[in-house]
Amino acid sequence: MSYFQKHPDITKSCFRNLMSNGQFKKASIHASMFEARVTGAPHVQLEVWSAPSQERPTFEHAVKQEFKSIESGYSFGPSWTTHWVRTTLQIPSDFAGKEVRLLFNPECESMVWSADGEPLQGLTGGNGDPKRHEFILTGKAGSNEAKRVLYLEVACNDMFGLGDYLIGPPDPNRYFTLKPVELVVKRPKACALYHDLVVLRQIIDGGLSEESPRWWQALSAADKVMTAYDPTDVGTLDACLEITGEFFKAKTGNAAHQVYAIGNCHIDTAWLWPYDETKRKIARSWSTQLGLLEKYPDYMFAASQAQQFEWLKELYPGLFARVKEQIKRGRFIPIGGTWVEMDCNIPSGESFVRQFLLGQRFFEENFGERCKVFWLPDTFGYSSQLPQIVRLAGAEYFFTQKLSWNNINKFPHTTFRWVGLDGSDVLCHMCPAETYTAEAKADQLISSVKKHKDIGYTNESLYLYGYGDGGGGPTEDMLERMNRMKDVDALPKVKHAHPNDYYDHVKENSKDLVTWNGELYFELHRGTYTSQAKTKKQNRQSEYLLRDVEMLSAIARSLGKDLVYPSAEVTRLWKLVCLNQFHDVIPGSSIEVVYKDSDKIYADVLESARSMKENAVVALFGDSGMCAAEEATGMLVFNSTSWPRTDVIAVPGMGQHLGTQQVRKRDQAALMVAAAVPSGGVQIVSPSNDADAVPVSAYYDSNGLVVLENLYVTAKFNSNGHLTSFVDRRTERELVPQGQAGNVMRLHDDVPIFWDAWDIEINHLHKFFVMNASNVAIVDEGPLLASISIEMSVGKNSRMRQFVSLSAVSPRLEFGCDVDWHESHKCLKAAFTWDIRSNNATYETQYGVVQRPTHRNTTWDMAKFEVCAHKFGDLSEFGYGVALLNDSKYGYATLDNTMTITLLRSPKSPDANCDMGHQSFRYAVYPHQGSFNESRVVQEAYQFNVPLVQLPVDMSVAATCELRGSSFFALSDAPNVVLDAVKAAEDGSQDVIVRLYEAYGGRSKAVLTTKLAFGGVVKTNILEEQMEKLELMTAAGKGQHVVVDLKPFEVVTLRFRA
Repeated sequence: MSYFQKHPDITKSCFRNLMSNGQFKKASIHASMFEARVTGAPHVQLEVWSAPSQERPTFEHAVKQEFKSIESGYSFGPSWTTHWVRTTLQIPSDFAGKEVRLLFNPECESMVWSADGEPLQGLTGGNGDPKRHEFILTGKAGSNEAKRVLYLEVACNDMFGLGDYLIGPPDPNRYFTLKPVELVVKRPKACALYHDLVVLRQIIDGGLSEESPRWWQALSAADKVMTAYDPTDVGTLDACLEITGEFFKAKTGNAAHQVYAIGNCHIDTAWLWPYDETKRKIARSWSTQLGLLEKYPDYMFAASQAQQFEWLKELYPGLFARVKEQIKRGRFIPIGGTWVEMDCNIPSGESFVRQFLLGQRFFEENFGERCKVFWLPDTFGYSSQLPQIVRLAGAEYFFTQKLSWNNINKFPHTTFRWVGLDGSDVLCHMCPAETYTAEAKADQLISSVKKHKDIGYTNESLYLYGYGDGGGGPTEDMLERMNRMKDVDALPKVKHAHPNDYYDHVKENSKDLVTWNGELYFELHRGTYTSQAKTKKQNRQSEYLLRDVEMLSAIARSLGKDLVYPSAEVTRLWKLVCLNQFHDVIPGSSIEVVYKDSDKIYADVLESARSMKENAVVALFGDSGMCAAEEATGMLVFNSTSWPRTDVIAVPGMGQHLGTQQVRKRDQAALMVAAAVPSGGVQIVSPSNDADAVPVSAYYDSNGLVVLENLYVTAKFNSNGHLTSFVDRRTERELVPQGQAGNVMRLHDDVPIFWDAWDIEINHLHKFFVMNASNVAIVDEGPLLASISIEMSVGKNSRMRQFVSLSAVSPRLEFGCDVDWHESHKCLKAAFTWDIRSNNATYETQYGVVQRPTHRNTTWDMAKFEVCAHKFGDLSEFGYGVALLNDSKYGYATLDNTMTITLLRSPKSPDANCDMGHQSFRYAVYPHQGSFNESRVVQEAYQFNVPLVQLPVDMSVAATCELRGSSFFALSDAPNVVLDAVKAAEDGSQDVIVRLYEAYGGRSKAVLTTKLAFGGVVKTNILEEQMEKLELMTAAGKGQHVVVDLKPFEVVTLRFRA
């Protein structure tokens, strides 16, 4: 008689020992797992060739090299090197009729290749999880097997890189030891029992409580197995299997929760390893999953990111063909619809569009299908414009998971309708198991019920399982457990399914789902708005440079100029920009080598884009007297924004002898006023033209303050470099409260709980020091530009120099910053305190704005102590406001009437040198009459980031330019609408695509006028497919125009037919 119920804890402990491969392994189930195993000659012979440096050679190159003999115990290394092992195998005759496996554990990652160069399966070394050491040589060995040759490509990194802890910087001198290489025959009944017992243990240890009768039944079965099992007598396995089989016979009820399971491996496109290693991770992971798809007929596997499929197509064409075949069968599921699983904070709205445009086109062209589910499990917050963009990309569902990581408030929903800024909605689901890399565990399946926050509306959920981040995916063990847990009492029902099936079912059967309006703010990883400043700056530069390239090239082609639209090159560059927007690259959370790679990518993008822009400018205006700056007598400028603008432009190299009113002292650039440049059009500028601009001045007042003053504002700085007074002269309003200041540099302690590059925690607000200037001096005194320099030490090891400038034509006060940054776990913020009262501040997001609280009334308010903004944050009350603009910064905070912008951080992992060295960036303050909705903040921030296109010209020739004064695209009757993109259609036609958006949250009937000639216009989705036909009207002498109705924050894409 068993008394296990009297001592359940002892029974559990003994059961753990039965499962252990440690101290009591000779008495455990592991003692029965293998029927036979051999190692060494003549059965296993090993040779190696090591690639030089950190090269990753192809199979074809590697097999031609000279190999040397090695044995188990050989050391592979150092870090990131590659070693090819030629393995000659002779299966013993007494293995005949049995399945034979190769055991290969180099303690790092590797790929099994056939002798004729086909990638067969990935292996993951090491002794803990995740691990994958076995490769099936044959399902049934013959009695006289010929020798087999395999090649194993050994990569000296483990699944999660090479840090001494998960996110530590990589150890450059890590070595890996080859464990004994064996041929083995496993005992099927012992393996089957092992998988049964693992599920039982999961139920006992964490799945059910002791209050459940089913828990006691599981413990009873375990106790009976321990009694029946004898490690020295394999005949006892049958009795044990009968016991476990009896337990698994009990089925779940008809009303049980339904789990839709899908295998995945979530390969980070770069993170703790570089892009080039990701390319091998894809092949290792997906080849493994193809093998499992063949072995398990019910299994289904999903993979996202078109970029990864393209890499596979280019580098592993045979493997790509196998993937395509399984896609046709509906077993290998391409999902997501985007180029990569991108960050959703930093990229622009147009970048979001390109992610879907590139992704959906790739999936349709290669697999004949588009994705219905936007798949983004691991991104650090979700823009409120995503529902609209997802819908416009032909998708309707959204999957994510990361909000379960919130560290202040628990997100209240699992399955809900997410409503975006414009009112568009998508069906959203987050696995209640709270992971996208589950391990096929009973306790996780039970959590799918227990933690489902919307189970009253929908009694089903998704379950994503398989090793991930570093790739890998589900293992054979996981699939064996999933088979056992399909229909077992105490567990939910489980079936493998396409994610579309889950969403379609919920859509049809769950009519009362709750809604969540606006952004899905992630209460963690707020430091990713700032880390890796150079990457974020280069991304912004790339986005707007490509905008200019496409617009100028499209106009030139439409005018019949001598220019072939560079479609292929533009697409290549957008792919690179989108690649670097991956959710561990642009946020700043990758290792140093990733940013060396991304710097090279951006250098390529910027160089090529500048060349294409120059080609387009020459094609458009080359007959307008174009010449070198030193020879020029004037400037031709092109305004790519959709409103007229007046700017002071700087022209390096142009001589002052031409009557230039001012030369900027710090770089000797000639300054001139480009007045009333038409929207989307061209103007000729004379160096001597002041456009009736009232001069700006710089001087010291009677109190020793440095003053910058123009027609619009007066700004005063004290000797600390602080803005102590900022007066709007038009309203005679002082914007800085008495005793307060702006441009106050705060150096904060910045030591997060764990995720160094990711997190800036709320405790950083408690401790900071104000940095004061060592020197403040006047540099430029007008009449077109006045400026001062501010120099200061920052912390113990860093210095900053600012040039603060005010032009004669704008109230915008600009701060250009150069910082030599060498701090550790500090962050630098610039703070501005305004005499403005508002409970909310307004921040730009993709294609719109979002309001967030300036108070800490609730924990939900408090959690937004650091938020993401694009080109500006704005603090307004009725009648007045001030915006804080930037050219490359994204971290903002507003508490009461103080707004800060986070300039730099200095985390030490996973990149020990993050942001060290020289940094340059700009920000500006822009005061405006009227509240935000009555202002021109959006336009002003756009101009701050998008300068006029300049071309030095001979004025005598330029004066006859036929395009002078032309406005190729212009918006009227719509001060709240922005023209964001003009480009060629993706299908190779001569059509032109124009993208607009409503920026302030109101309605508009915009009139878009063009001087180009078109045959018609239609409204399309972002995939450039017709949705609605519009009327293209012609007015004599005024070109063509179309009237476009826009709802609040609506994104509209127009296709002008050639």
